[in-house]
Amino acid sequence: MMEENETLVKEFVLLGFTNHPGLQLLLFLVFLGIYTATMVGNIGLIVLIWMNSHLHTPMYFFLGNLALTDACLSTTVSPKMLVNFITHNKVISFYECMVQLDYFAFSVTTECLLLAAMAYDRYVAICNPLLYPVVMTTRLCSQLSILSYLVGFLHSILHVGLLFRLHFCHSNKIHHFFCDAMPLYKISCTDPSINVLMIFIFSGSIQVFTILCILTSYTGILFAILKKKSQKGRSKAFSTCGAHLFSVSLFFGSLLFMYVHPRSLQADNQDMMDSLFYTIIIPMLNPFIYSLRNKEVIEALRTLLKQIRFPK
Repeated sequence: MMEENETLVKEFVLLGFTNHPGLQLLLFLVFLGIYTATMVGNIGLIVLIWMNSHLHTPMYFFLGNLALTDACLSTTVSPKMLVNFITHNKVISFYECMVQLDYFAFSVTTECLLLAAMAYDRYVAICNPLLYPVVMTTRLCSQLSILSYLVGFLHSILHVGLLFRLHFCHSNKIHHFFCDAMPLYKISCTDPSINVLMIFIFSGSIQVFTILCILTSYTGILFAILKKKSQKGRSKAFSTCGAHLFSVSLFFGSLLFMYVHPRSLQADNQDMMDSLFYTIIIPMLNPFIYSLRNKEVIEALRTLLKQIRFPK
């Protein structure tokens, strides 16, 4: 089957957003700015957490892993898209396409699980503050992170492996800005029902599991906050969870619409807009969502800038 795939199609054409020459340069500049902001924000956050000992806590450990995943997700999609904006050759080889899909699925799955781990961390911190150091040990945090990466790896390998059962013979034009599973299914000569079913079962199960973990954690957090008598205690708890809850809503909202909503098999433009949101926009926003109103991160940044400006 793999040999037949290679014989029939050795490369795909990523049609992207538009072929209008006047818009290509504008889109290149816009997305170059977004990608630059994404990498500076996420890598900067990782360096800040690594260099400041006050941020060596479970919450920032998971946040650093989330920043790494966001940087990986954006890098999987953006560079090829930027090249396609400024060149007439929008070709991507069959194996490059599979690698891109593999890293994309790995990053998205890992991010889902990391967001669930972060919700559990906030639950323990707010509902059982005295037991927090005992429960959220370095070992448990490492295990949760490794498990997230491992499930992401296995999940991506599953879907990429299933793609090799498909024939691509009628068309090699992908109506998308990167190699995603659904657009590939649309141009397949083979019935992709099994592939779609596997996405629905496995991707759906991962999303449902992580959403349930997050909802359960935040239900417990809500009850714990309502029990607090001081307004200051409530405000601090809400501010601690607000950024994470906002990030979760953006990420899972777009993912659920993309992979659970049945219309995604027909609506090319809608698919691209949904994919754009969680592959490009959210990875750029996350470091700022978690940093702008976080006093510890802002203070750590000030300390780092002082050290750079006035080295000892």
